[in-house]
Amino acid sequence: MSKISLNPRESGAYIVENAKHVRVLPAGIQKLSQEILKALKEKRLSVENFSQHELHPNPDPNQAEEYTKAADWVFVLDTLNFCFWTPHNYTKYKVDGYTGYFALCAAVKRAIKEGVDIINPKFYSEIDLKTLENIFRSDDGETKIPLIQQRLEALHEVGKVLLEKYDGHFENVIKAADKSAVRLLELIVEEFPCFRDQAEYAGKRVSILKRAQILVGDIWCCYSAKGLGFFHDIDKITMFADYRIPQVLVHFGSLEYTKELMDFLKTDTILENGDPREVEIRGASIHIIEEVRDAVVKLLKEQHPEISLDNVNSVVIDQYLWDYRRKYNADLEHIPFHKVLSIYY
Repeated sequence: MSKISLNPRESGAYIVENAKHVRVLPAGIQKLSQEILKALKEKRLSVENFSQHELHPNPDPNQAEEYTKAADWVFVLDTLNFCFWTPHNYTKYKVDGYTGYFALCAAVKRAIKEGVDIINPKFYSEIDLKTLENIFRSDDGETKIPLIQQRLEALHEVGKVLLEKYDGHFENVIKAADKSAVRLLELIVEEFPCFRDQAEYAGKRVSILKRAQILVGDIWCCYSAKGLGFFHDIDKITMFADYRIPQVLVHFGSLEYTKELMDFLKTDTILENGDPREVEIRGASIHIIEEVRDAVVKLLKEQHPEISLDNVNSVVIDQYLWDYRRKYNADLEHIPFHKVLSIYY
C-alpha cells in the first residue's frame, strides 16, 4: 500500500486550498457553529445517540460474549455501509420500512434474529451471492440492495483477514490499536483494502476514509466511549464525508458550489469516484466540520465552562448533521447531491 501522505484533516485543508469548484464561507461556518452549540446546550447532541437506536447493538459490559460480539456486529455494518441509492430511485431499497443505512441495519438485525451467523467471519468470508441476496431481501421482495456483488467481495476480503490475523474477532484489531483512534484508523486502512478511500488530487494523495473513520466513530459510540470504545485521541477523527451532509452544509451557507458545479449536479449525472469535483465536495465537508468543531470548542471554553469538552468532536457533529438531513429532508431536497456508485460511501 502506498503511504498516506495526508491524513483526512490535512487532506480537507489541502483540497480547499486548491479547490476550483467549491468555496468555504466563514459566515456559514459561524452559523453552523451556533446550531451545534445550541444542540449541545439542549443535550440533543451526544455520544449516546448511537447505542440508543433500536437497530444498533447495545453491549452490556456484564455479559462478556455479547460485549465483544457488538464490535463484530459494528464491523460488519461498516464493511457494508455504502451506496444505498440507485440511479433512478434514491430511496427505493427498504427493509422493515427503513431506507438507506438503517435498511442495512434492519436486514442484519433480521438475519441475526433468524439465526443466520452474519457477524461471524467464518460464515461471511465464504458466503455465496444467493445467501447474501436473501439476507438483504427488501420489503417488496424485488428491489435489490445496490452493489450486491461489491458487498459480497468486501465481506470475503475482511472475513479472511480477520480469521488469518485477528483470531476472527474485530475486538483484537481494536486492542492492537492500544486505545488510539488514529492507530485503529491506520490498522483498518492497512489491513482491509476495501476501506482504503483515497484519491490523487492536485499532485498529492489525499485521504477521505469515510467508512474507516465511521467504523472508529461507531465503535467509540457503541461502547459509549468506555472500555473497548475508549480512545485517548478520538478528537483526531474527522467527519465522514458522504453525499448527504454537503446538502446540510450548503443549506447553512458554509459550503458553496460554483454555478457550473450546481448546474452539473442538477443533471443527475453519475460521477466517477476520484473525480476532482467529488473530491472537492468531500474534502470541503471535512474542512468545514473541523472548523466548526474548533469554533465550538472555543465558544464552550469562553462562554460555557460548565459543558464538558470530552465528547465534543467531529464524530458527534457529523451524526447530528446526518440526523438533521433526515429530519429536514423535505427542506433540503432541492439541494442536489453528488452521485457516485462507490464502495467508499
